[in-house]
Amino acid sequence: MSSQSPEQLESIKLKEEGNKAYKQRQFDQAEQLYLKAHETYQDPTYLNNLAAVYFEQGEYKKAIETCEKAVDEGRDQRADFKIIAKALGRIGSSYIRLGDYDNGIKYLQKSLTEHRTPDVLEKLKVAEKEKAEKERLEYIDPAKADEEREAGNKLFKAGDFAGSVKHYSESIKRNPDDPRGYTNRAAAYTKLLALPEALKDADKAIEVKPDFVKGYIRKSHVLFAMKDFSKALAAIEQAAEKDTAQAHTSEITSQMRKITFADAESRAGETDEQTYARAMRDPEVQEIMRDPVFQSILSQAQQDPKSLQSHMQDERIRKKVEVLVRAGIIKTGRP
Repeated sequence: MSSQSPEQLESIKLKEEGNKAYKQRQFDQAEQLYLKAHETYQDPTYLNNLAAVYFEQGEYKKAIETCEKAVDEGRDQRADFKIIAKALGRIGSSYIRLGDYDNGIKYLQKSLTEHRTPDVLEKLKVAEKEKAEKERLEYIDPAKADEEREAGNKLFKAGDFAGSVKHYSESIKRNPDDPRGYTNRAAAYTKLLALPEALKDADKAIEVKPDFVKGYIRKSHVLFAMKDFSKALAAIEQAAEKDTAQAHTSEITSQMRKITFADAESRAGETDEQTYARAMRDPEVQEIMRDPVFQSILSQAQQDPKSLQSHMQDERIRKKVEVLVRAGIIKTGRP
């Protein structure tokens, strides 16, 4: 004999009919069947199912209320913790749909304490990421960004480079699409000898605005401070290419001369073997020299120097040649 009462059996039948209607997206019918199932026999599972209907209908507040009832009922009946977890998880998802990320995250975390499932864990990760992005976007204020950048400039001029970094960082948060915050902070980091951080900022300024000439100039200055003269030269040459209005000609020319002089001085008396050893410490040079196609081109150029010029019609080859010329491996003059 079945241990289930007639009421239980009837409620299960109603629930199964409700599930069929739910799968067919006949939500009004599913709602009535789940309600009747719960009236027939109080099982928090039916409330969870009913809440799923409300969720699909966009009735998120009703879904929350129904799930809260399911949690209370489940606690009273000492129901399976998985049922409680499911109700808490749907409360969290409903709050998120309402734009309330704080409560959404809180209830998703509560769900995981009851029963840890990959589905809820993934929802929590997404919610936390969306909340952070929402807060970031709400924080953006170009006017305040300009104020912070100007405050940073004043401290920079006064020699308070650490203080200027704080204002530049705030300026970046307020307007992450303005490359000036990154180049200004890169300048401050350079003064503080935090050169890797300065280089990241210079690169970010270029990423944000690829035609921002000062981004390339700042990158060149940072690389010069790092004594990576070949890359510093490449960066300032890019600045010259981007400076179509020739607004920075004087600064670019001065930087080129400084790099050329420092590079020549650093290589004075250097043997070919020493030049090669130094150049091969650069990962970019290593990658080029490991390329079998490029190795073949270099081998051909040793036999016929003029052949290199024909290969350089290909922009990819030309850029690789320029890297090796700057590194001192190819000594055929600047291409």
